[in-house]
Amino acid sequence: MIKVEKVKKKKELVNQETVCLANGLEVSKFENFKKGSDFLKEPLASELKNESDHFTNDAVQLLKFHGSYQQDNRENRKPGKSKDWQMMLRLRSPGGEIPGKLFLSLDELSDKLGNGTLRVTTRQAFQMHGIRKDNLKEVIKSIVNSMGSTLAACGDINRNVMAPAAPFETSEYINARTLAVKVADLLTPVAGQGTFLELWADGDLEYTIKPDKEIEENRKLQFKENVFSGTKQEPLYGSTYLPRKFKCAVTVPGDNSVDLLTNDIGIVAFTSKEGDFEGCNFYIGGGMGRTHNNEETFARIADPLGYVEKEDTYELIQSIVAIQRDYGDRKSRKNSRMKYLLHRKGIKWFKKILLDKYFRKEIKPLRKESENKLIDYLGWHKQNEDYFFVGLPLLSGRLSGKKKSLIRDLVEENDLNLRLTPNQDILLCNIPNKNKSKIKKALKKIGYDNLNDINEIQRHALACPALPLCGLAMTEAERILPEVLTRIENLLTDMNIEKTILFRMTGCPNGCTRPYMAELALVGSGQNKYQLWLGGSKNLQRLAKPYLQRMELDDLEKTIQPLLKFWKKSSAEKDFGDFINNQKESFITKLLSEIN
Repeated sequence: MIKVEKVKKKKELVNQETVCLANGLEVSKFENFKKGSDFLKEPLASELKNESDHFTNDAVQLLKFHGSYQQDNRENRKPGKSKDWQMMLRLRSPGGEIPGKLFLSLDELSDKLGNGTLRVTTRQAFQMHGIRKDNLKEVIKSIVNSMGSTLAACGDINRNVMAPAAPFETSEYINARTLAVKVADLLTPVAGQGTFLELWADGDLEYTIKPDKEIEENRKLQFKENVFSGTKQEPLYGSTYLPRKFKCAVTVPGDNSVDLLTNDIGIVAFTSKEGDFEGCNFYIGGGMGRTHNNEETFARIADPLGYVEKEDTYELIQSIVAIQRDYGDRKSRKNSRMKYLLHRKGIKWFKKILLDKYFRKEIKPLRKESENKLIDYLGWHKQNEDYFFVGLPLLSGRLSGKKKSLIRDLVEENDLNLRLTPNQDILLCNIPNKNKSKIKKALKKIGYDNLNDINEIQRHALACPALPLCGLAMTEAERILPEVLTRIENLLTDMNIEKTILFRMTGCPNGCTRPYMAELALVGSGQNKYQLWLGGSKNLQRLAKPYLQRMELDDLEKTIQPLLKFWKKSSAEKDFGDFINNQKESFITKLLSEIN
């Protein structure tokens, strides 16, 4: 934290260990716990050596910074018996890039030491489930040895940086993918990375994430004035890191595959006609997580900040992170995301303090962007003159069984790389022209026989893992998504509605699948009960609104049928979310009360 003017004498009575030095506000015990952890080490390091089958709560909190959550399988709970403890492990993969060698390692590890599945997340990373505590080091070390990492995939820190997954070799897409990797490297913790390698790779510095020269130079700005945390070992984050998780996404104008406005920092990279990176539009303060029955928590889309030239891009990113570090709420974790700071203080305050104290450069008005679209890259595409890539839909991102085995064989036999999309799908990349027919034939064996005719409602639907492993889940999501989609699709067919609906589903209000941006979303609020959210947009530019608090899942069809009926009658040419948004809330509520 940055030291500022001393508070008045009456505030000097407050123990400085419980006060954020930047703003004089009280902090929670957890903040002091992070400070005393020796940069994310203890008690995790000690507990890795004991014979317990699980970590204590303190170690679990640090474990998140290293990319893992401790879970127990609720369906295996028995009275008087220990919980079925296991670890979920998430990778760091900027822009969703997974080299073939790394995928082969993950595939083997998931079978040998996990539950046999891999899962694509909505932030373009693979997750493994079912890892036992005594196998966790072997798994992470193997991932590191395969040139992967799980560092900062979770925890109060910048997480996986998103970017359009498609390996198009146009300058604008290359620039966006490159920028995502550079942002990830820019915001990699210094001392935290040292702890990570010490715990999981036996201190082998060969595996240190090495930024390029441009980022190395820009990281020196972490020691500049107010951007400096005051802690040399961790110049940007400090010993307490951030108040809560932090998310960044990069894209090109018009491509909203990354759900840009749901991020703490959303970046649109501009490229000149000559192919040079020019600069970026910045959006700040987005976030999805909320808590039921707590109006102080809410989903929020990002505010436009402005445009900066390329030479100032990395300094601005670090400055924004530093403001959240210094002024984010460290007392209440429910209100600690940067979106709440923007909500409390406003974009004008944020911009003023940014320019006065952290970033004394010009921020210009936003540059004009192309109209945004949700792009998924499914099906076959030309990568360049010599190669194709193919996008394979994975419902809820779950890769298992024959599908997982065959994809492994294709990757190994054809020396392919993978890219993961924010829509939980997989792109097989670098397919030689001569191998296209052979791979196309192989994919038919696992259901990918006609990628030009993908079920529309399934194409963009998302669901979180929920039960039985997620500790926050109130009800089902991933396991029942196919059934729910079939029910909605049958209803649309029966009513002769040809348009589809952007649908998302979660088992709790935490918003991991970004349900609050969907045209129609179910958000778990109890066993087999869901909040009904309506009115987001297909291009992910508008928040939905909650209309029902605890809808029984069995009542889904009869609840939404009156909406669909009126939509078809009055505005069938419009998207469903636009139709909802154009009506008065009282009218939609009235329609929802009609039971046919």
